[in-house]
Amino acid sequence: MIKNTFLRTETILEKRKLSEIFFLENGNILHKGKEYVNFSSNDYLAFSSEPSIKDAMNKALHTRAGTTSSRLMTGSTSHHHLLEDRIVEFKNKPAALVFNSGYQANLGVISTLVGRGDCVFSDRIDHASIVDGIKLSGARCFRFRHNDTEHLESLLTKYRKSFKNALIVTESIFSMDGDEAPLEDIARIKNEYNCRLMLDDAHATGIFGPEGSGIAGELGLSDQVDIIMGTFSKALGVFGSYIATSREIKELLINRCRSFIYSTALPVSIISGCMAAIDLVRDQPQRRKDLLSKASYFRKTAKIDTIHGRSQIIPIIVGDEERTLFLSEALKERGWWVTPIRPPTVPPGTSRLRVSITLHHSIDTLNSFIDDLEDVCG
Repeated sequence: MIKNTFLRTETILEKRKLSEIFFLENGNILHKGKEYVNFSSNDYLAFSSEPSIKDAMNKALHTRAGTTSSRLMTGSTSHHHLLEDRIVEFKNKPAALVFNSGYQANLGVISTLVGRGDCVFSDRIDHASIVDGIKLSGARCFRFRHNDTEHLESLLTKYRKSFKNALIVTESIFSMDGDEAPLEDIARIKNEYNCRLMLDDAHATGIFGPEGSGIAGELGLSDQVDIIMGTFSKALGVFGSYIATSREIKELLINRCRSFIYSTALPVSIISGCMAAIDLVRDQPQRRKDLLSKASYFRKTAKIDTIHGRSQIIPIIVGDEERTLFLSEALKERGWWVTPIRPPTVPPGTSRLRVSITLHHSIDTLNSFIDDLEDVCG
């Protein structure tokens, strides 16, 4: 008998709907004629509306709209190579390769580096793109408890010797929890057990480290992390992603990574915007200092339990899914846009309001939001 998977999917889709929104210059959004203060954006440094980045993109549009082919055909322009040179300097790695999205990068890199007969040790709450990359690879997956290096080491002690190649994968700043991986301990462990280490630095890039290079740069561990994945679509405000790694791994990806080989190259306008964003984040360190100061202020001021951390991502764990939806709607009625995060994005019983602090938020705005948040949450 054929299972009716369509009906199950349809039920899920009825619960989640796409909201048509319009972006405003002040960082707010417009939905059905009403303006909302946006606390669900990854535009942490307010780069998406930055004139210098938009100007760079507009100038590049005079060449052509799209690249019309993959990098291995005729899509590898001088702009792509210049951007990869910038990334090498930015992330302090020997080589870099641009991808079309963070999802494509994680999916393609993991499924290229490991396969049957290999194993991956992944933090239990790693991003869906990491999980899917592991599944696609065919490698054996061992998931260690979130940020629990003792559990990671116990799994390595038990299973590492049974496999040829081993990869440890973690996020630096976790996208739904906002906390930070114990990268120094993980780097030590990866050396002891002869593993490669891959770091998803998407939510730390532009915000932490020297010149905004990320957590590995901040801790002086760039040479210990074999593969660093970062994006241009969050703090850097544009689009696309990259891998910073060794020259050998870059060559392997160019020749074997399906999500890279079979994708049309990003348009030159996007590439130009990414270069401008790297320049801006390096030239204006005050932006990331101000952002983290506002995040710290929120944590200290709001009388609501949040997951401990120092990042701009501040999750308020509600637990019950229906109550999370109710709180989100109640905040929306007061002009605050805070998307409810529910399973399967987060584990059952941990539904939450994910508060994302950006430079668009003034201290007065944060104070008003905190007052309404405390009132609604009761």
